Amino acid sequence: MSDSSAAGPVAEAFQGHRERLHAVAYRMLGSHADAEDVVQEAWLRLSRQDAAAIGNLAGWLTTVVGRISLDVLRSRQARPEASYDDRLPELEGTAGGAAPEDDVALADSVGLALLVVLETLGPSERLAFVLHDLFGVPFDEIGRILGRSADAAKMLASRARRKVRASERPAASGREHREVVQAFLTAARLGDFEGLLRVLDPDVRLTVDTPGGVVVTLGATEVASNARTAAGAATRGGWVLVDGLPAVASWREDGSPLSVMSFTVVTGRVARINVVVDPAKLAAMNLPEPG
Repeated sequence: MSDSSAAGPVAEAFQGHRERLHAVAYRMLGSHADAEDVVQEAWLRLSRQDAAAIGNLAGWLTTVVGRISLDVLRSRQARPEASYDDRLPELEGTAGGAAPEDDVALADSVGLALLVVLETLGPSERLAFVLHDLFGVPFDEIGRILGRSADAAKMLASRARRKVRASERPAASGREHREVVQAFLTAARLGDFEGLLRVLDPDVRLTVDTPGGVVVTLGATEVASNARTAAGAATRGGWVLVDGLPAVASWREDGSPLSVMSFTVVTGRVARINVVVDPAKLAAMNLPEPG
C-alpha cells in the first residue's frame, strides 16, 4: 500500500503506530480486511494534514481510526448481512496508554468468544468499550469521537461491560469442543434432526463466507436443516486447528483447500458455526496439506 513506500518522517511515524491502529480497528470491526481498510484511510487522512501541527500523533490517529470504525459499524446496521472474518488468526492484545481507571480486567488477548459478544453491542457502546477497556483511551477522548461528554462515554462503556459480563459463559476445552462438534457432525450425517437440535444452541448462528458475500442463518431449526452440507464436508476432509480449537477442513483432489468449518462451543452446545469457502480467505489461513 502507499504508506509502506512513502518516504519521510511522517510515514515512519505512522508505521510505528500501524500495528496498534490495526489492533484497535480489528477489535472494533472483527475483520482483518476491514481493519486494514481503516488503517489505510487513516494514513490517507494523515497525509493530507500538516503533521507538524499535530501535538499527539498517537491520540490523533486513534481518534481517526475510532471515527472511521464507528462509521463502518453504523453502516453495518443498515446491512446486517455484513460479517467479519473471525476465522483468521487473532492479533495479540497491544493495549496502549494508562491502565483503565475502572479496574476492568478482561482476558489479555481477544479471541473469537469476545468478538461474538462485541457483535451484539451497539456501535457507540462497542467503541467506548474497546477503546477504554482494551486500549486505555481516556473517556474525554472517546467522548469527542462520539460527540458526547466524557460522562456519557463512561456510561456507554459501563453498559457495554455489563453486557459482556452477562454474556460470558465458560468456553469449552479442546476435548469437549471436539466431542460436541463430533456429535453435531454425526447427527448431521445420520439425518438425526432431533439430535441436531439437542447439540445446537437455540440461538446458533451459521455464517458462510463465500466469494460473493456472507450468508447468515440464525436459529437451531434453520441451521439443522442445512446440516447435511457440514456432514458432507467432514466426510471429505479432516480435523485442523483454528484459533487453537478443532475445526473441519476439506480439500479438492488437487490438494487445494475447499472449505473450513470452525465452531464456537459453550455449555455443551454449538453456539456458532463459521464456514469459509472464499479461496482468498482460505489461502490466508495457512492450512496444512491434506493427510
